[in-house]
Amino acid sequence: MVNQTNTRCDLMLFGALGDLAQRKLFPALYQLERANLLADGSRILAIARSEAGTDEVRNKLLEKLRQHVKPAEFDENIANDFLQRVDYLCLDFADQEGYQVLNEWRDAVNNELIVYMATPPSMYGVIARNMKSSQCCNEHTRVVVEKPIGHDLESSKVINDELGEVYNENQLFRIDHYLGKETVQNLIALRFANNLFASQWDQNHISHVEISVAESVGIEGRWGYFDKAGQIRDMVQNHLLQLLCLIAMDPPADLSADSIRDEKVKVLKALKRITPNMMETHVVRGQYTAGTIMGKPVPGYLEEDGANRGSETETFVALKVEIDNWRWSGVPFYLRTGKRLPEKMSQIIIHFKPAPHYIFDSDQKHLANNKLIIRLQPDEGMALKILTKDQGLDKGMRLRQGPLELTFSETFESDRIPDAYERLLWEVMKGNQYLFVRRDEVEYAWRWVDQVIQNWHDSDEPPKRYASGTWGPVASIAMITRDGRSWYEDA
Repeated sequence: MVNQTNTRCDLMLFGALGDLAQRKLFPALYQLERANLLADGSRILAIARSEAGTDEVRNKLLEKLRQHVKPAEFDENIANDFLQRVDYLCLDFADQEGYQVLNEWRDAVNNELIVYMATPPSMYGVIARNMKSSQCCNEHTRVVVEKPIGHDLESSKVINDELGEVYNENQLFRIDHYLGKETVQNLIALRFANNLFASQWDQNHISHVEISVAESVGIEGRWGYFDKAGQIRDMVQNHLLQLLCLIAMDPPADLSADSIRDEKVKVLKALKRITPNMMETHVVRGQYTAGTIMGKPVPGYLEEDGANRGSETETFVALKVEIDNWRWSGVPFYLRTGKRLPEKMSQIIIHFKPAPHYIFDSDQKHLANNKLIIRLQPDEGMALKILTKDQGLDKGMRLRQGPLELTFSETFESDRIPDAYERLLWEVMKGNQYLFVRRDEVEYAWRWVDQVIQNWHDSDEPPKRYASGTWGPVASIAMITRDGRSWYEDA
């Protein structure tokens, strides 16, 4: 990527001094500057509630860039040039009169306007209404909002209604940063550009699918937020269901945003409802206790700073998900995500069915199914596990399993893999919505998740405990073992 966008953009970043902005957004914008992707004349207005001057904020952001950009990718001159684009405004987001300053900043400048709300969702409607009342936006303004969009279906409708009062759906860019990962985008290319996989991608050839998103960290000081959300709201409702949709969706008519999102919605509509009598076999929720991560002792969830000692919020969820349609009938999708697991890892495992007639050594029959491993982090890439003859005169026709592997960092040595937020911000600047989530996607995902949460509340059963540094409660192993299978790292 070496060319600038054709349009100059003004980016108004609400919540510019928050953790997300300083840890992810400004480093991503710096990388776009470094790649010569920000058009000359593009500007950034950092907006927050703290009293500070522009020079003070620029100096603070420079320190954060030094901290969060890899040393090999940090250039002091580029950083200073980038920060010259940044102005700062102290604003009470609820003060309508204060928004007139935004118009003054925009006065006589004809750049495309992007509004990024890196704020709590409760502020989305407030900011949107004040922007409208102060005539700071128009029908061409692009608006980026972070998840979570609500904590259930009804609250998501309230937030989306508030945004919808001011902006059209084609102006809204709802971020799920997982969709910006290079490997996630490659799922579309992998599935629909390679007939080797496209022709095998159904219940006739795939036995089951695993999607695992593991975190080795705990709640990282976010007790107030996380204890209200829990792992199912924080991770399953958005990240894991989005990954499931990309794996399971039918081919879109084209690569337009709505064609892709239409197919994802069909998957969400087809998710089989998990009824109360299915909870024991299809759902496991857990909460971590004290243990060891990478040789260091860590506290349990109820021992974290600020903890409510009686909390029953889940930090781990495992689900057996079924899709009621022709393509996936009878194929279970095993989803798993948790905190304080042994390592930070996100991966998708596609388990193909074995050949219908097996002619090799019977004691090796368990090796007979191929696996496609899609790694999202830490080392993005793909590997196809295949069987070949073991080498040696004394081995006969003994089989061995090995990978055909594509590791992005090794295969594309000259190309730096962009961070998810770099990709997403770049697509917003170009006005492309295909990596962003449409309103009906959000609501169908909440509708499915809400019934699982309601079942938990009705059963009044506490989460199962698991020691930090393990792969979750034993019940999650039992859930998949019951079907004669095992999680990939256990196999």
